[in-house]
Amino acid sequence: MTTRRARQRRQARPRIPQGLPEYEWGTAPTEQLATRRQLRAARLRPGGHDPVAILRCKACATRPTRTCTRPAYLYRIDLAKPIRPMTLAKEAALDTAMAARSTCPRCRRRYHHVLPLRTLGCCLECHDGTPADPATYTLPPGHTLAA
Repeated sequence: MTTRRARQRRQARPRIPQGLPEYEWGTAPTEQLATRRQLRAARLRPGGHDPVAILRCKACATRPTRTCTRPAYLYRIDLAKPIRPMTLAKEAALDTAMAARSTCPRCRRRYHHVLPLRTLGCCLECHDGTPADPATYTLPPGHTLAA
């Protein structure tokens, strides 16, 4: 009988399509094929088409007896489409999400980095009194400094 954690781990693993050609690390034809990250850097997206090859990770290339646990899928560059432009609604939604991750729930300061809310629940200054550099946060709206 399998445990719940083992089932979750098995379900989280990406399913590797069968029958795709595999390339070792550094041997893929970079003129025709690219990973998702490489497409994104070129301001492209796969455009709905499936991967055409698999790139084995560097660690798996050094130990060929081991099955690749972190494959990178390769997509054809000629079938890639340009990325969609950012809309105002999408930009507002992303700003709201980032505000939730970078705003301390106690002092309501919005920091320029993501706070450890899962572990600490607040910023370092509220947690243990470590002073925060004023250049790393913005004050909440409506806050006035003492004159």
